[in-house]
Amino acid sequence: MAETPYLISFEQGGTVLEGVLTSTQFARQLPFAVKRVFWIQGTPPERVRGHHANRNTQEVLVALTGSINVKAETAEGVSEFILSAPNHGLYIPALCWTELTFAEGTIALCLASTDYDEQDYLRDYGKYKQLIGKV
Repeated sequence: MAETPYLISFEQGGTVLEGVLTSTQFARQLPFAVKRVFWIQGTPPERVRGHHANRNTQEVLVALTGSINVKAETAEGVSEFILSAPNHGLYIPALCWTELTFAEGTIALCLASTDYDEQDYLRDYGKYKQLIGKV
């Protein structure tokens, strides 16, 4: 059975007076070892990002500020998530087609299981559907 996306909660500490620290220090919260970290900012609200899946890469997506509407499709079906708190991340397994819509001013952080490799990306939805056997 293929993996499906799911939400992960991160540990937080601190107070309103001193600030809050959110951490993945307890690695058991992440389903993979992180090899790459990147962030996305300045995406216009009318622009939908994603429109791809990865063959091997797993990711955890976090909205550090703002919110992200995520449509995630796997061989198991389609799920929708709203990320709007920096202490929650969305696990995105390999072979998961995503479409992301950002609220204005959103900054997203992504933790990835692999280094960037264009060959890992599936950018043709028809080919993706064939690969997961849903044509």
